[in-house]
Amino acid sequence: MSTTDLSNSKIVATYRERTSRSQALAAEAKQLLPSGITHDDRYLKPYGIYVERAKGPRKWDVDGNEYVDYYGGHGALLLGHNNPTVLSAAQGALERGTHFGANHPGEVRWATLVRRMVPSAERLRFTSSGTEATLMALRLARAFTGKKKILRFMTHFHGWHDHMTAGQAAHFDGTPTIGTIAEIAANTVLLKPGDIAALRQTFAEHGDIAAVILEPTGSGFGRVPLSPDFLAALRDVSAKHGAILIFDEVVTGFRVSPGGAQAKFGIKPDLTALAKILAGGLPGGAVCGRKEILDELDFDAATSKGREKIAHPGTYNANPVSAAAGIAALEIVESTDACEKANRYAAELRDRMNEVLAQERVPWVVYGTFSGFHMFLNPQRRDLGDGFDPLALDHAELTANPKTLLQKVRVAMLVNGIDLNGRLSGFASATHGRDEMEQTVDAFRAALHMLREEGELPRR
Repeated sequence: MSTTDLSNSKIVATYRERTSRSQALAAEAKQLLPSGITHDDRYLKPYGIYVERAKGPRKWDVDGNEYVDYYGGHGALLLGHNNPTVLSAAQGALERGTHFGANHPGEVRWATLVRRMVPSAERLRFTSSGTEATLMALRLARAFTGKKKILRFMTHFHGWHDHMTAGQAAHFDGTPTIGTIAEIAANTVLLKPGDIAALRQTFAEHGDIAAVILEPTGSGFGRVPLSPDFLAALRDVSAKHGAILIFDEVVTGFRVSPGGAQAKFGIKPDLTALAKILAGGLPGGAVCGRKEILDELDFDAATSKGREKIAHPGTYNANPVSAAAGIAALEIVESTDACEKANRYAAELRDRMNEVLAQERVPWVVYGTFSGFHMFLNPQRRDLGDGFDPLALDHAELTANPKTLLQKVRVAMLVNGIDLNGRLSGFASATHGRDEMEQTVDAFRAALHMLREEGELPRR
């Protein structure tokens, strides 16, 4: 196996040759932006690509290279890039005005669609992002229950605000991450995902848990998966102890199914956080759920109860352009088989990539559910001959792809025209088709050959 040094990599050298304009932009960006990026997941050595345009399942960088895109707008683009109906709706909204500083008809139509599609949505409040939605969900839960502690699961991502930093990618002991307050970390209880016995014991030991929040398909859209049985147990235990169950459906909402993971699994949370597909690929989020909980935001309800209302401004809440795009996207998701198309494509792609791994005798696996896929690089060199069950592995092992090898795989895929996200995962859209399937499989095989030449894979 090679060392952690990327400087002598032929894969990296080929990448540099193909992306000279991206390299120049990356050098300029480093003088302006920390690490030259605007999102941590876009950190890549030697640098990431700079994209100029996109359409359907493909995008093109500033050097003219074409890619099959599985980044998927961080999961927001179930309908692919620039869906014509969504694009037309957004363009029409732009012509009418980008900000009215007033209520507008679009927000009513948007909310009506969400309530009709999402089982838990009796009432909702729009936000500008998924991070804001989970933050508001926690505040609602604390106000409604009068309790203060939040129960979370290791590796689950719920945005970047202070309540959510420890235990996602580091600080699994619950200590505060740099720049956050120890008292907030102290009121967060972290558990390993999927352990029903530990869940029940924790609730028995802590009487002041206001809410439990999780990604219902498991962290990273099933990279560390959860079983439906665990969700059912969580619903029962949280209800028994008077804790608010929050589903973070920022990724899964309108992707797993038109009604999200809660509709697919038949488990209704008390609150749900939404974003991404909600706004048709534009900025936008929402928190929705039981009316009696959302009443904590209602002026008249607070007055009638003699309670202090939760304040919630937000300059871009239900922005009219995001609302128009969101309405168009949700109408398509509700009335077509877009979710199932993406799910079927991803299932076939996982099978095809695993066939390549078997043919090339590479002890890795591609797994996932619904419209996602994840590469497991098998750092402990497990014997995968009897099949692979990610539920049987610890979260630490599932997320332990060696960093340098991970980056080499990603760069090798880029060289061969495939863009994955920083975890070697991807999202399929309803626009991915046969051409993208064949190109991806061929690119994967070519990338493995390049990695083998560099000593990253055993010789056949």
